Amino acid sequence: MINSNIYIENIFNDWKPDCDKLTKAAGEILNFYMSIPEIAQDCCLQGYEYDKVSFDFLFCDGKKTHEINKEYRRKDYPADIITFAVFADSDDDEKFVLELEINLGEIIIALDKVIEEAAKKEISKESELIFLISHGIMHLLGFDHQSEEEFEFVVNYQKQALKSMGIDYDKI
Repeated sequence: MINSNIYIENIFNDWKPDCDKLTKAAGEILNFYMSIPEIAQDCCLQGYEYDKVSFDFLFCDGKKTHEINKEYRRKDYPADIITFAVFADSDDDEKFVLELEINLGEIIIALDKVIEEAAKKEISKESELIFLISHGIMHLLGFDHQSEEEFEFVVNYQKQALKSMGIDYDKI
């Protein structure tokens, strides 16, 4: 089991999700992923000695993700999720472990987009948010989806992670 420090900041005023519950869920998702050999063996943590991993969440709105997308990614649209996978995206000689703790990066989620998507899918906004959290954690671990095969890999394990928590995303 991986010890984790997970921090959540919510600057979105129209919904205040239960951050303690989400922190716990994110830790469970991380541990689920690391229990899967093909994830654990191929993730950015492979080959590093550590006792703890940390990562941050920023909950905001689409206006903020639009600004971040334009400034850092040169993309002119609001995103539902942006992941800055600091550890995974660094070159090997730039990666560092401070006091046996690895900072994986930050996941930024637009809660207004979560609410919109949940309404479209006719599911709870909490389920949609946890689905995005699981997606962001896969990115923090170094998994992307530039091809259809990679996309299927990521989404398949997201669904399995949620299922392990009692959320059957296939039925959503």
